[in-house]
Amino acid sequence: MRYQPEPAFSHGQTPRTAVLLCNLGTPDEPTAPALRRYLAQFLSDTRVVEIPAIVWKVILHGIILRVRPAKSAAKYASVWMPEGSPLRVWTERQAKLLGGYLGERGHAVAVRYAMRYGNPGIPQVLDELAAQGVTRLLILPAYPQYSGATTASTIDAVSQWTTQRRNIPELRFVNRYHDDPGFIAALANSVREHWEREGRPDKLVMSFHGMPARTLALGDPYHCECLKTGRLLAEALNLAKEQYLVTFQSRFGKAKWLEPYTEPSLKRLAAEGVARVDVICPGFSADCLETLEEINLEAREAFLAAGGKDFHYIPCLNDRPDGMRALTALAERHLQGWPTQVAPDAAALQRQREAALALGAAS
Repeated sequence: MRYQPEPAFSHGQTPRTAVLLCNLGTPDEPTAPALRRYLAQFLSDTRVVEIPAIVWKVILHGIILRVRPAKSAAKYASVWMPEGSPLRVWTERQAKLLGGYLGERGHAVAVRYAMRYGNPGIPQVLDELAAQGVTRLLILPAYPQYSGATTASTIDAVSQWTTQRRNIPELRFVNRYHDDPGFIAALANSVREHWEREGRPDKLVMSFHGMPARTLALGDPYHCECLKTGRLLAEALNLAKEQYLVTFQSRFGKAKWLEPYTEPSLKRLAAEGVARVDVICPGFSADCLETLEEINLEAREAFLAAGGKDFHYIPCLNDRPDGMRALTALAERHLQGWPTQVAPDAAALQRQREAALALGAAS
C-alpha cells in the first residue's frame, strides 16, 4: 500500500490543531552501538553532508562509523542526565511548558516534540498526531537561526512524511527567530543574572555551531543570522565591540568552516592576557553535547591551559520562564487565523450574567 491508512472520520468531528517542537536529535543512550545508529542516520542526511554519495558512503561506513561512535559515547556519558540525554530532557520540558503557556493564553492545541534524528522521530510523532485527528499543524524547529542543515532538513522530514499520507493536514513552518525581541531579551536577561551573581568578564564570547564556509557562498543565511543575533544581544547588554566576540564551534573534517573558530579564539584571548571569559551559545535553544561537553568541558580546559584564569559558561535558555514566554509568543503569532481559542463556557457566561443582573438589582 502506497499510503498509510487514515484514522476513522465522522462528520461534525472537531478539527484539532497541534504544535510540533522539533530539535536535532540524540542517541538513545551513551553507548557505542547507540551512537553508531544515531550517527549513521545523522551523517547520511544530504542536508548535513554535501559530498557526493558514492564518496561519502565509503568514508562514513569505512572510517567514521568504525571509529567515532566509541569516542562520542564517552563524551555523551560525561554530560548524561539521570533522566536521559540533556537535549531530549530539555526539549521535552519545553514542549510540556509550551503547551501549558498556550493553554493559559486560551489556545486549545496539542504540543508535542520530535527529533530529526533518533527518537521520537518526526514521522512517528506525525503519525500519532494524525491518529488523534489533528488537521492543522505548526512545525516549530528549535533553531533560532535558519540553516539548510537544520531547519530545511526538518522541513524535508515533514515533507517526506506527507508523501505517505492521503489526507495531509494544513501545515505551517517557523523558519527562524534569530532576531525575535522576546528571544533576545531572554538571552540578555540570562547574561545579566549571571553577571549579578558572578561579576562581569573581560570578554563575552558568543559561540554558534559551525557550518562549512562554502554554505555562505552558496546562499545559506545562517552566518548572517548568527551575526545579527550576536549584534542584537550585544546591543541589549550595552556592550562595545571590543567587549564581545562571535565565534563558531564544532568543526568537522579538513574543509574550511565559518570563522573565527571558538577554541582557537579562546586560546588566543588567553595568550593576549584576557583573564576571564564568559561563553554563551545563542544558537542552541537547549543545552546538549555541544554546549555541555564541547564548551563547558573542552573549551574551558583549552582556555585555562593557555593561561586564562577564569571561565564561565552561561547555560542555554532551556526552561527559563522568559525564554518560554518568548517561544509561546512566537508560536501564538504563527497560529493566528486558526481557530485555536477555547470557546467560552455557555453555563459560566449565564451565571456571570445572572450575577451581574442581581448585583444591578441590589444597587
